[in-house]
Amino acid sequence: MIAFVNGKVIEKIAGAVVVDVGGIGYEVQVPAGEFGKAVPGEPAKYYTYHHVREQSEELFGFSTLAGKRLFELLITVQGVGPKAALAILSLGEADAVRSSIASQDAGYISGASGVGKKTAERITLDLRDKVGSPTYVPGYDNSGAITNLAGDEALDALMALGFNLADATNALKDVPSDKSTAERVKLALKQK
Repeated sequence: MIAFVNGKVIEKIAGAVVVDVGGIGYEVQVPAGEFGKAVPGEPAKYYTYHHVREQSEELFGFSTLAGKRLFELLITVQGVGPKAALAILSLGEADAVRSSIASQDAGYISGASGVGKKTAERITLDLRDKVGSPTYVPGYDNSGAITNLAGDEALDALMALGFNLADATNALKDVPSDKSTAERVKLALKQK
């Protein structure tokens, strides 16, 4: 299993980036947002999911561990393969997708290429209890501050410590976001 690739982006090819890792080029399929951010010649790290089929092998990559974990949850749903899961994660940042599942917003999920209304409903029904509570509100929260926990290093740190996506999200729910990553992780661990 290839857990991650860390190297330099060499080129971008139709939804995939080629990452040079020690002289070996790995083609990594990435969500649309991450494809847009990839810059040839710049360093990049992707947490990967190695998908093996009878006639092919593919790497799917995500800049955050939370994105990878959400991808792994999505492909557990009947009728959702890696390409559909990648299309769903291409809708927006991983936390926005996770929050839409948690709030049962099948309309948002069905906006993904190749994902119909029934599949979107199945995803929200099957995964709503596994992804934690909604933490992303596109726009503003009650105080008027923009809310977006995508790429949250504290969330990634808790998941690296063994928390699943739902537990990590719930542990950080009441932790102030203005603290450092280390302080937020300590506070989240104390709440558990």
